[in-house]
Amino acid sequence: MKKILYIISLFVASVLYSSCDTLDLAPEDYYGSGNFWDKAAQVDGFMTGMHSQLRGNYDMFYCLGELRGGTQRTGSSSQNTSLDYANLRSNLIDQDNPGFTNWFGLYNPIMQVNHFIQKVENECQFLSDGSRNKYLAQAYGLRALYYFMLYKTYGGVPIVTEVELLNGKVTADKFYVERATPEATMAFIKDNINKSESYYGTAEVKNDYDKTMWSKATTLMLKAEIYLWSAKVSVNGFTATGKPDLEVAEAALNNVIGKFELLDNFSNVFSTANRNNKEVIFTLHFADGEASNWAGMFLYQEAVFIGQVYGRDGYRIENDTLDLKGTGGVFRHEYTEAFWKSYSEKDSRRDATFLEYYTKPGKEGFGCVMKKGIGSVNSNNNRIYDTDIIVYRYADALLMMAEVANGLGKPCANYINEVRKRAYGEDYDSNKYTESSYADNELAILQERDKEFVWEGKRWFDVVRLHDADGKSLAFSAAANYPSTKSLLGADEAHKLLWPVDINTLNVNPLLKQTPGYEK
Repeated sequence: MKKILYIISLFVASVLYSSCDTLDLAPEDYYGSGNFWDKAAQVDGFMTGMHSQLRGNYDMFYCLGELRGGTQRTGSSSQNTSLDYANLRSNLIDQDNPGFTNWFGLYNPIMQVNHFIQKVENECQFLSDGSRNKYLAQAYGLRALYYFMLYKTYGGVPIVTEVELLNGKVTADKFYVERATPEATMAFIKDNINKSESYYGTAEVKNDYDKTMWSKATTLMLKAEIYLWSAKVSVNGFTATGKPDLEVAEAALNNVIGKFELLDNFSNVFSTANRNNKEVIFTLHFADGEASNWAGMFLYQEAVFIGQVYGRDGYRIENDTLDLKGTGGVFRHEYTEAFWKSYSEKDSRRDATFLEYYTKPGKEGFGCVMKKGIGSVNSNNNRIYDTDIIVYRYADALLMMAEVANGLGKPCANYINEVRKRAYGEDYDSNKYTESSYADNELAILQERDKEFVWEGKRWFDVVRLHDADGKSLAFSAAANYPSTKSLLGADEAHKLLWPVDINTLNVNPLLKQTPGYEK
């Protein structure tokens, strides 16, 4: 593994976000030659390395898919720490304040996936047909995932499929690639996910595989999400396709529904003692001594928590309630009181997700920490933030199917209620969802997803995709926000459904144009 990661770390990043004038390889084309791609173990190791790099980019789900969703505080936290990403959380973005730069760095892993596809699809004759097909199914799925993240964020983006660096010494101008249209970008993403599915062939979807590696079920989940997005989201240069793509999404989900199951206890889904469980479809694995994540930045610091705040019962909290053992990072991410209050007290997800407290007696001065990523205590009695980052799980399949069914004019309440049954337990009957209008169903699906997928990178993309009664994004609906007094975006901010490209990236590549609406 160390050798694979070393090779990955040496692999040259895409100059889509590099300003070098010439690029030399020393020794020239070493990793593209027969020095590496001559054994099955090396191919397998490179695939493992690509999954490791996806884990290294785990924050893309939260940063691109949740930050702008309106569920988090800005300014100072309840513990008087400065909260990160104030402009993004307030949707105050432009080309001078884009939030993130260099396409979030995603062309680096894309280059490595491109390299893998080139070698395995055209060379590596020592591989069996079955092994080659499996590897290519995984690689095309990974490439579709990266480009879909870029598409949901920027719309049309540069499409790069070859690794020009491996062809020898070249000048930087060979790397200048203009942004494809949103229509062409979406077509490319669909082509990749369909190739992934095709390479899997007739392989059956099962629930007993290593869920830290890309699988056919992962491909089907991503395919459903891609076609659901295509069916519903129009941007400048792409018109939502409606029913045909909803039907494709439905067919993909039909191959997942019934193959997985919801765990009885919501907290157990994220427990480090219950990894690879029957609800998980695809996850990024973290482990003590291997890799940890940033969950500590969502939790309290003992010095400003113990003896300083009050519990729900009105008494001062005098203990390390969550047994963090002094490992809580600087508190940089806090969810709002309005969002917390949107949960029913009967909803088990509220207390499984948050620990709320108060800075004054009498439940004044609300604060909360998010504890889904609390991790584990290792053999040295240290708290380790090694909770897996789940990309897809069965609750997502059910709620996506609810959305597809609603879009096709079919009943959707049963899918919502499967998720609610676990959330409410013995109080389910009084909290069952009843079929309603298209718009009411859309809002109910959004709010169910909001409560289910905190910290899982869904909220912003969900609010962009789901509709009001007029077919407009719920980003423009006050009812979809927390509190429901003002929409996330104003009527004149439609361009903010996408993100701006930073000035430096535009200056490096003369062929690039700014995202429509952000031009100066």
